[in-house]
Amino acid sequence: MRFDVITLFPDFFTSPLESGLLGKALAKQIAQVNLVNPRDFAMDKHRRVDDEPYGGGAGMLLKPEPIFTAVESLPILPRREVILMSPQGQPLNQPLLQELASNYDQLILICGHYEGVDERVVEHLVTREVSLGDFVLTCGEIPALAIINGVVRLLPGTVGKAESLKAESFEDGLLDYPQYTRPAVFRGWEVPEVLRSGNHQEIDRWRKQQQIQRTKERRPDLWKRWIETHQANVDS
Repeated sequence: MRFDVITLFPDFFTSPLESGLLGKALAKQIAQVNLVNPRDFAMDKHRRVDDEPYGGGAGMLLKPEPIFTAVESLPILPRREVILMSPQGQPLNQPLLQELASNYDQLILICGHYEGVDERVVEHLVTREVSLGDFVLTCGEIPALAIINGVVRLLPGTVGKAESLKAESFEDGLLDYPQYTRPAVFRGWEVPEVLRSGNHQEIDRWRKQQQIQRTKERRPDLWKRWIETHQANVDS
């Protein structure tokens, strides 16, 4: 998997890309991250990448020329997606990460700034817009890093035990179950007895019940969707 990140602040990615599982995956060449600064493709001597919006209004917009030229300088892999980090985009969730990890060889991530980008970038270059949620950040580097992290961890070889990816929040449409480790008693708080029983059938049943209970209480939206999906499967 190749990631090409169009960013005004390449240094933003230095530490995260060298840390933890993500850093190990990149070192093993499970994925490759290429950072491209659009200032290197600016058309004037001042390397200007932003300008005032036509029609007036507050703030500045990223100009189209540096972004287009930066993207056009990249190699083209057969299965690629050009993604703009934008509050107007589709919400980032686990199914989207799975789609990106499974269906693409190259993800080009355009990090917006200021008041956004010239609309011609959206209309004629971008193939998908993605948002972290209904809020606004100072830069597109944060959601871009979230996509890189979320996709790379799904690639074969990143996580030691592949089965651990199947039993976590959102994989089955439910939140994760509570987990405990030693000591069995900490400050008087005990690990649930069923987890110490050795009865794996009962443990699995308890965990599923906990997932359902947590999702109903904490994310009624997910619970409603889960019920609708499973009812549809039963009806079909």
